Amino acid sequence: MPDWENYANPDVFSQFSHADLAHKNPLIVWAKARSPINAPFIARREITAYTSQSTRTVRTEGDCIMKFQINGVIPAILTPFTKGGKSVDYDRVKALAARLAGQGVHGLFVCGTTGEGPLMTLDERKLTLQAVVQEVGKRVTVVAHTGCFDTASTIELTRHARDIGAKAAGIVAPGFFGYDDAALLAHYRAIAAAVKDFPILLYNIPGCAKNELTPPVVLELARTVDNIVGIKDSSGSMPNLNRVLADKPADFTVINGVDEYAMQAQIAGAAGFVASTANVLPEVFLGIYNSVKKGDLKKAWETQKKLGRACAAFCYGRMVARYKEGLRLRGFDAGYVRSPQRELTKQEKSELAKALNAAGLI
Repeated sequence: MPDWENYANPDVFSQFSHADLAHKNPLIVWAKARSPINAPFIARREITAYTSQSTRTVRTEGDCIMKFQINGVIPAILTPFTKGGKSVDYDRVKALAARLAGQGVHGLFVCGTTGEGPLMTLDERKLTLQAVVQEVGKRVTVVAHTGCFDTASTIELTRHARDIGAKAAGIVAPGFFGYDDAALLAHYRAIAAAVKDFPILLYNIPGCAKNELTPPVVLELARTVDNIVGIKDSSGSMPNLNRVLADKPADFTVINGVDEYAMQAQIAGAAGFVASTANVLPEVFLGIYNSVKKGDLKKAWETQKKLGRACAAFCYGRMVARYKEGLRLRGFDAGYVRSPQRELTKQEKSELAKALNAAGLI
């Protein structure tokens, strides 16, 4: 992992003026490094700063035009289960969705990795999405994660998401088997063709899904499939994210999915964040997002450092139960996890509380 403390020093971006960062149209600006550490990363790169809403035009089957917008802070909402993970607690699902919407987030990503979607039945995923759409669908942008191991099930969930009022589907690369680029392209094209009137976001998380959506695959789909409108990139590769941002169509939206470099991704051109930690600390992400939009990079960096401490406390990405315990520590009972996820031990709960307290996060 790169040394983001050095790569992200706001002095590197000193040539961004407030007017540049607040401009309503994309700009291409040069960021000149002030230290040898930063020079190899920044000095030869163009940084595209997008600070307005990202909009994609999608043609429906009836040849009418719809606009799709997604930006800002989008928690990868947790799925509360009953004790032992026996069933989804739909009342708590609604309560958590309402809590996050009330805290000012811009959207919700439902039944994703943090939401334990891969551990749920298709019917559970449908009912969970319905609960969220019914509760907050008119207040925030609801994106349904509909990816499955097989194409047919993915199409089923994606059609359901469209039909019940989700604004888009996020679709992870199919996992378990290793697939070549031709297979991945065919998979996504088949799904997009089955829901021509519905926006699709690619979801790249090779650490979990095994199969990576490489920049050539992403750009091929972005350029050739009308309703593939963006990507949630959780690859952990800033160079790959930079390449997609540099070469994508203007109306293709990139959403960052790695909490540890939220600020850096937004400065590079990401329209927002789908974030696990935003379940517990949405105000931290909102602070980063709004500070970057205002051009206050020093404040954004101070907030990003706070987020880094939170990621360390949550052992970022390793155990869903840590986020649920974090919510309990902040006054909301997010229920239980589903096996083979496991609950925290008493010692782990104590250590998490101490770490969050020490970081000034609770």
